[in-house]
Amino acid sequence: MNLEYEVRPIMPCDAPGINALRRMPGVLENILGLPSERLSKAEALIASLDGNSHWLVAVTRDASGNELVIGSAQLAIPSNPRRRHCGLLGICVHRDYQGMGVGTRLMSELLNIADNWLMLKRIELDVYSDNARAIALYRRFGFENEGVKRMASIQNGRYADEDIMARINPVI
Repeated sequence: MNLEYEVRPIMPCDAPGINALRRMPGVLENILGLPSERLSKAEALIASLDGNSHWLVAVTRDASGNELVIGSAQLAIPSNPRRRHCGLLGICVHRDYQGMGVGTRLMSELLNIADNWLMLKRIELDVYSDNARAIALYRRFGFENEGVKRMASIQNGRYADEDIMARINPVI
């Protein structure tokens, strides 16, 4: 199947799609969201974005022709001046569109911003240690494991480990 979609900066109208994506089974288990998250949280997050926040969405059209958010990727730069060379990355993809290249495209476009427009030296992220698909994606983009945070969060009623991963840009 040839999936047609675009990747663009997030807009306020994307809040319902982000809210649905973050609560979706198949996504929720691998992010730090909750099934009870309200739409107002997504609206507030989008409204609070500043020049240190870069948030892209992948959108396609559903059967009715309405936009559907099928992926989300964020890059945040810490406000501490001594960490301005770092970025914190998060990404998620709609369960029905996983394995179709959406995550790869979001990562590619976000890392283009990090490397060529922000000149970031280091990008870091946390990922559940059992999320093999995400870890493989990150490794393809040069991320390496730096350690494990044991029992770092709760996932499906149990304490779960998170891998600490980072990508150091050798060109910058």
